[in-house]
Amino acid sequence: MGIDFTKYHGLGNDFILIDNRASSSPLLSPHQAVELCDRHFGIGADGVIFALPGSANTDYTMRIFNSDGSEPEMCGNGIRCLAKFLADLEGVNGEKEYRIDTGAGVIMPQLRSDGQVTVDMGEPRLLAEEIPTTLRGAGEKVIQETLEVAGQNWEVTCVSMGNPHCVTFVEDVATIDLEKIGPVFEHHGVFPKRTNTEFIQVVARDSVKMRVWERGAGVTLACGTGACASLVAAVLTGRCDRSATVELPGGCLQIEWRATNNRIYMTGPAIRVFSGCF
Repeated sequence: MGIDFTKYHGLGNDFILIDNRASSSPLLSPHQAVELCDRHFGIGADGVIFALPGSANTDYTMRIFNSDGSEPEMCGNGIRCLAKFLADLEGVNGEKEYRIDTGAGVIMPQLRSDGQVTVDMGEPRLLAEEIPTTLRGAGEKVIQETLEVAGQNWEVTCVSMGNPHCVTFVEDVATIDLEKIGPVFEHHGVFPKRTNTEFIQVVARDSVKMRVWERGAGVTLACGTGACASLVAAVLTGRCDRSATVELPGGCLQIEWRATNNRIYMTGPAIRVFSGCF
């Protein structure tokens, strides 16, 4: 028996979406997800996302396996793709909001009439124990803390968007050797659950450029939770206003950290690529 899938991408961060609504367990193992994500011998993707049944208070549940088989708490670009996938399955055209269970809590993506998806990403978590990291004491924030990586000192600010992020500001993101430095950040001993790492170049108070090394996926063209964490870090360090365009290699996201409710809102595209069966 074959399994149907549809591939989507959010700014080039691409995913294999599987209709898993008939079962509360993923239809594939992490090992199978790794094989499917292989860009030479499989379908090719940064991860596999499963749409599972929701709870009494949610519409659906999201599970995701990264291209290395690990399971992150959530994925910002991925949940936009999941919302579009669910709307396509339901035959919805136009506006629609979902409540999705994730490992980072309940996330609420909303499909807009212009085709974009706005996601209420919840409140950023700033304490060291929430990220988690040992860079500071459990109840302290990690803001512009010095971290030695590969023989170089970096000033980092750490934020959790339900998954861990280490943000550092640089003069020119194009000069960063992500393939070399990214894995060293990810597996640094101060991050017990590993970390995503964002390198940020501030262009203006409302505009930044970002490159990212994603935990479990490596270099990707975009990272939604990373864009959210980066704006938070930019605000905390006085570099940006609370609303900004985050330019990634795959395109732009609009990120807003609202002072009225302390919640982060991310707006960006979710594009269907093709469907198939394996």
